[in-house]
Amino acid sequence: MQSQTELQNILRRIDHKGYPAYKDTKGSYDFRSYALSIDHVQGDPFASPSKVSVHIKGGRAGFPAELYQMKCRRIALEDYLLRRFGRELEKVSFQAKGSGKSGLLSVSRCGQEVLERTACQIDDKTGNIVLRLEVGFPANGRTINARELEKIFFDFLPQCVSHTLFYAALDAETVKAVTDLAEDQQYIRQQLKERDLVAFVANGAVLPRESGVSGRPMKEAVSFRSPQSMETTMQLPHRGELKGMGIKKGITLIVGGGYHGKSTLLKALELGVYNHIPGDGREYVITDDTAVKIRAEDGRSVKKVDISMFISNLPNGKDTKGFYTEDASGSTSQAANVVEAMEAGTDVFLIDEDTSATNFMIRDELMQRVVNRDDEPITPFIDRVEELYREYGVSTVLVAGSSGSYFHKADCIIQMNQYRPMEITAFAKEEAKAFPMPVTEPPKGAKPQFLRRVRAERAFREDSRMKLKTMGREAISINHDTIDMRCVEQLADTEQLAALAYLLKYAQLHLFDGKRTLTEAVDALEEVLGQKGLAAVCESAYLPCGLAMPRRQEIFACFNRYRRIGL
Repeated sequence: MQSQTELQNILRRIDHKGYPAYKDTKGSYDFRSYALSIDHVQGDPFASPSKVSVHIKGGRAGFPAELYQMKCRRIALEDYLLRRFGRELEKVSFQAKGSGKSGLLSVSRCGQEVLERTACQIDDKTGNIVLRLEVGFPANGRTINARELEKIFFDFLPQCVSHTLFYAALDAETVKAVTDLAEDQQYIRQQLKERDLVAFVANGAVLPRESGVSGRPMKEAVSFRSPQSMETTMQLPHRGELKGMGIKKGITLIVGGGYHGKSTLLKALELGVYNHIPGDGREYVITDDTAVKIRAEDGRSVKKVDISMFISNLPNGKDTKGFYTEDASGSTSQAANVVEAMEAGTDVFLIDEDTSATNFMIRDELMQRVVNRDDEPITPFIDRVEELYREYGVSTVLVAGSSGSYFHKADCIIQMNQYRPMEITAFAKEEAKAFPMPVTEPPKGAKPQFLRRVRAERAFREDSRMKLKTMGREAISINHDTIDMRCVEQLADTEQLAALAYLLKYAQLHLFDGKRTLTEAVDALEEVLGQKGLAAVCESAYLPCGLAMPRRQEIFACFNRYRRIGL
């Protein structure tokens, strides 16, 4: 490691030279309280910014071990430090002048969810901190302006580091509260399993969001209050007693008029698989972390998925035990999404009638009389929902606004009225007696088979230097192939998509060997991530700063939507 004086000497030596001379700065430098590492230098001022990291020994950072030794607390602390560092960085970004991206200082922009990110990592044994950021090395045209970079490294950056990454510079009570919240959230997740619940929504939670493009809580929104019959009490390690609505395993129906909060509640449950930051309003909305939002997805590719429990005896004789299509319909795509979620290990389906294929969800009595059941290849979800829970242990939370048929199947019925939930199970069941469902016996559902063996695509074997690119939260581009992720609604951050691209590449190169099933490949991938984190799958000289850990369910979703996957 070189001294900071040597970095100054290099900068003064290359000042006013051509931009490639910035490559001489690559390396690590001792700034006394921390080490500065220049990991990658951009090719010109208009290219992607340079990659820089700050390394602080645990002893110098001074954070007590109890703040980071438990995984949930560590991730919360990393998230908190990253947000504070980002706010400090915004004050000085582009204060150094020049052309192109000169003077840019950026770090991951966190949303409302607390995610494990490569941008800030704390070693759970030593307390060592690594913070990764991007810096636009200044230039005038393509001529180095080293004096401006000297401002960044010797003025702006030290100020940001000293204000945010040392325990002594922070409010100890605030830091403790952030990590205590994470432990309380983790406690509720554990309690869900012990109490046979699929979700918990605390009294006082604020579910509506500021707008369709903002994750922040809506001001003056109606706060959540559990129906008395569904209220459960949690005794949290730090907050103490907390009451809220517990949704039990089984079949739960959410009904109500338009704009009364049905989908708002479901959306909160969808994102309840993640922890949320203090002040979000959904800090104590906790959902079983395997829950998957199921919807129709016209046009997606499906490869060798056993959808026979929902669709069989197609007129063209097409195989539905190993169903394959490049352009799925609403019903076949939703059937595939259900089975793929089961393959990924989900225990809860989250479904909104508005984003479902009607013929997949239900067939009313008149339709069954007009179109003979023997002529209909689709066994609707309503005929399987009880079996899915009874035989496979998969619960369903369903939002319905127009069809009352699920009243007959539901174990619990919640009516949303002006964002206030009411439990109306007994009343709805009594009313449903006046509208009896036809007594039919659905075809016996064979257990779906998850034996798809996966092999690497030839392009990966021949050239591991694949071009990976993300398109917001909508898609991943691998060379000229696009993986459409728009309908994978529980992806919370673009950095999760970036990580999925690396995970797919790693799996293609190391795990898709034609012998493993897709499930076995994802199991092996999760084992690698558990041991070494995202660094294990990047296989580059430096770890990118813009990656966030996705769930197992989204890894499956990405792999299943890659049209060139070898299944």
